[in-house]
Amino acid sequence: MDDLSQGDICRVCRCEGEPTKPLFHPCICTGSIKFIHQECLLQWMRYSRKEYCELCGHRFSFTPIYSPDMPRVLPLRDVAGGLLNSVTHAVKYWLHYTIVAIAWLGVVPLTAYRTYRFLFTGSFNMLLTLPLNIFSTENLAADVFRGCFVVTCTLFAFIGLVWLREQILHGGGPDWLERDEPAAVAAQPQNVNPQQPVEQQPQQQQHQVQQEPVIIDNENDNNNNDEDNNNNDGGHNNNNNANVLDNNNIGREPFMFVNPLAPAAAAAQPPPVQEPVAPQPPQDVPINNVQPPVVPRDEQPQVEQQGAQEPEAAQDDGNWNPMEWDRAAEELTWERLLGLDGSMVFLEHVFWVVSLNTLFIFIFAFCPYSVGNLAISCLKVIRPGKALIHIHGLLTTLFGYCIIAVILVGLHAITRFLRLRKPRRVLGLCYIVVKVSLLSVVEIGILPLGCGVWLDICSLPMFDATLKDRKISFRAAPGTSLFIHWMFGMVFIYYFASFIVILREVLRPGVLWFLRNLNDPDFSPIQEMIHLSILRHTRRLIASAIIFGSAILLMLWTPIQILKYVHPGFLPYTLSGDSEVNELSLQLLLLQIILPGFFEQSHTRIWLKGIIRIWCNVVSWLLGIKSYLLGSEPRPNDDDNIRQQPEPGAGLAAAHQAILQRDVPVGFQPYDKPTFFGVRLMGLVVLMCISLVIGSLCTLTIPICLGRYVMAVWSISTHLTPQKGDVPTRPHELYTAAMGTYLCWVMSRGIALAVNLFPQGRQAVIQKVKHWLSIGASYALAASMFVLMLGVIPLMFGLLLEMVVVVPLRVPLDKTPVFFLGQDWALGVLYTKIACALTVMGPEWPLKRAIEQAYRDGLRDIDLKFIIRELAAPVITVFGLCLAIPYVIAHSIMPIFFVSQHTRILIARRIYPCFLLAAIMIAIINFHIRQFKKLYVAIKNDKYLVGQRLVNYDHRKKRNETTTSATTSATTPAVPIQPQPVQD
Repeated sequence: MDDLSQGDICRVCRCEGEPTKPLFHPCICTGSIKFIHQECLLQWMRYSRKEYCELCGHRFSFTPIYSPDMPRVLPLRDVAGGLLNSVTHAVKYWLHYTIVAIAWLGVVPLTAYRTYRFLFTGSFNMLLTLPLNIFSTENLAADVFRGCFVVTCTLFAFIGLVWLREQILHGGGPDWLERDEPAAVAAQPQNVNPQQPVEQQPQQQQHQVQQEPVIIDNENDNNNNDEDNNNNDGGHNNNNNANVLDNNNIGREPFMFVNPLAPAAAAAQPPPVQEPVAPQPPQDVPINNVQPPVVPRDEQPQVEQQGAQEPEAAQDDGNWNPMEWDRAAEELTWERLLGLDGSMVFLEHVFWVVSLNTLFIFIFAFCPYSVGNLAISCLKVIRPGKALIHIHGLLTTLFGYCIIAVILVGLHAITRFLRLRKPRRVLGLCYIVVKVSLLSVVEIGILPLGCGVWLDICSLPMFDATLKDRKISFRAAPGTSLFIHWMFGMVFIYYFASFIVILREVLRPGVLWFLRNLNDPDFSPIQEMIHLSILRHTRRLIASAIIFGSAILLMLWTPIQILKYVHPGFLPYTLSGDSEVNELSLQLLLLQIILPGFFEQSHTRIWLKGIIRIWCNVVSWLLGIKSYLLGSEPRPNDDDNIRQQPEPGAGLAAAHQAILQRDVPVGFQPYDKPTFFGVRLMGLVVLMCISLVIGSLCTLTIPICLGRYVMAVWSISTHLTPQKGDVPTRPHELYTAAMGTYLCWVMSRGIALAVNLFPQGRQAVIQKVKHWLSIGASYALAASMFVLMLGVIPLMFGLLLEMVVVVPLRVPLDKTPVFFLGQDWALGVLYTKIACALTVMGPEWPLKRAIEQAYRDGLRDIDLKFIIRELAAPVITVFGLCLAIPYVIAHSIMPIFFVSQHTRILIARRIYPCFLLAAIMIAIINFHIRQFKKLYVAIKNDKYLVGQRLVNYDHRKKRNETTTSATTSATTPAVPIQPQPVQD
């Protein structure tokens, strides 16, 4: 061993080797960092938590050292004892995890749902037997499933409350919640804190008196109309709302913001009007009015008095170590919270979750429902013999929340009149919670649901349906009907908002002042719900409903009526599969390939933006409102645009001024107002409506016509035309729409390329065509292989799953299965995508590395040899063997031994599931064999292992050393990160 040679030192401690501490060279590194002591390496591995060298990346390996008296084969008694110990530990953990699963997946949802059911449908007699009814075995699975939904709702309610609290703490409450607080503090006794110096008290009094007139002024301003609020003095200090922005009605409604009184801002704005009430503060007192989060003023004196009475506690607080609290917070992990760490502390968490579920159900569901039901009964809105629709409980609960909000407003006014600060603040916070909850339900639930219902009503002639049909379907499945309408409404609102975002990129800033700017970083819907009044929210909701309803009327109902008048035979659309093609195949094809491939193209957004720009240019030229609609183009030669150099600090002052006075929108551009401006705007609205109708009419007709024509040509070519006397079959409109949409996209793409290439001349077009042909020739083999993989692998996957699962379960033995290869391929596409996703999320193995490498390379840098060798060949080989081997055995080998036709059919039908079960059993047996080998090594190490020795890296026998390292790592313990030292 050459590790004791002269001049060799350890790379860590810089000491030479000794007989008791030899030097090793465990990695590829050479030179002065080649050698290291085993103890130094173990210490470095313990702190760095790495098993490989940071410089060369070679993994360190250790060889175990066993006791000399270790037998060659372990005695059966030792193996049985270790096996029994492992089985005991496994049973213990299995019982613990079973209890955890029963507690979280059984007890918690079951108690939640049955408590919910008792509160809404129970009686006083059921109260006595409630503990027995909660754990009854009747309808256990259904109640647990419904209880999971109830627990999810309560969990979201709890998270929403916590988030709302954070929003109030960071963004501040509304103006009326904090309006009288400074006056209340000024009314407190002068000498509240005995430890406060006397000379600091007049300063605080002066500061409080100085703030009083400003808040009274803001209170008066809030009582004015919206137009009067534009004249508010920007110099007044408003210490209420610091982060609230109204981006929709800018210039019409006031914006409350904290005035930081920065020097630059003071230089950029006129001096504020001095109030004669308060004297000027001393020079050594800061005048920055931006304050940290303030403790409620009715609690400050108590805190200060308590601090005065307990000086020792204050000294203890001075020695407080925040790391202790951080460590305590780190101890509560998800494993400990759920009970996956092996402890029984989770039972306490289960008890608290059950209690909180019951409390939330009682407070946020039962109480509003009871209040609403009582109010409806008193008002006699519903007759006793006539029940409300299926959502009676939801509507009653919402009505109860409205009644509670009105009651809270009245109680808040009473407590404000009686000057009860703490009850007034509590009632105000409760009102904010109820208000935000109601507004969230209206904006997220009711408004999209209304849009979906209106979409359905306007599209009834398109599908030859009536309101009676929709009523019957709603009565059959009310929940499903409501969810479908809500989903379509949400999709419509989403795409409408996306269209508005594109409009803002084209139009002049300030044209769409009446719509919310979703890209504004200062836009916060929750803050607006907290600070703005119910009247303004109601006005916004009505305006949104009018805009959405008008858009649906123009884009759906009007084109349908025009189409029925011009071409009566075009409608209705066929949504039932009358042809021989199965509906499921092309629906899956549409969802998995066509729609993702279409909507992921960035060209669609660019084309839509270009069409909008062309339309705006044409309309602005016709109406003479280009300056208003698109803005004025800058004139670089104009002398008025020569900008002077700003003075130092002027930019900062302008920024502060823009923050303080947000009466005009950011980026607002002035425009030239022509004569008869109102008439021109009315013409703009009329042209916009006409354009929407024409665009929607083209969208509803052109793709469908192209798709129907292509499907008709395909039917003629495949001899699927109906005979005389037969009713002509019509394909599913999903097929025609998908095919027509793709044809329109291809034609549009070709037109766009032609428009870009033809102005460049004939030579440029020829060179471009040659370039495309060369690229196509270079990628021809890759494209053919890609098409082959896209066709063969999904087809084999879908056919294999049908042979293994579908045919044995659905096809009787006395019938012959019929395979639709198109349907199998479409299902195989879905299965392949799921398998790829699961493979990428799974552990490291060759197929995962091949998929990731192919995804990183893409089409431009595709490695065809790698794709064929590592991805296509293994997958196709495995699928081919799985399909071929059972077929050959069933139809070639088994007929030699079995003569009966019924037995042959039975074998052919059941051989694929039998092979699947055999493969699963082999995998299970292999897994248990590997686990038993690990258990055997663990028993041997536990009984006879005395240490481990570091293995040197042999530069001359690299390949043999790699094999030896792999063999050694297979016999090492399960955790080789902290190996034991060698014992001599």
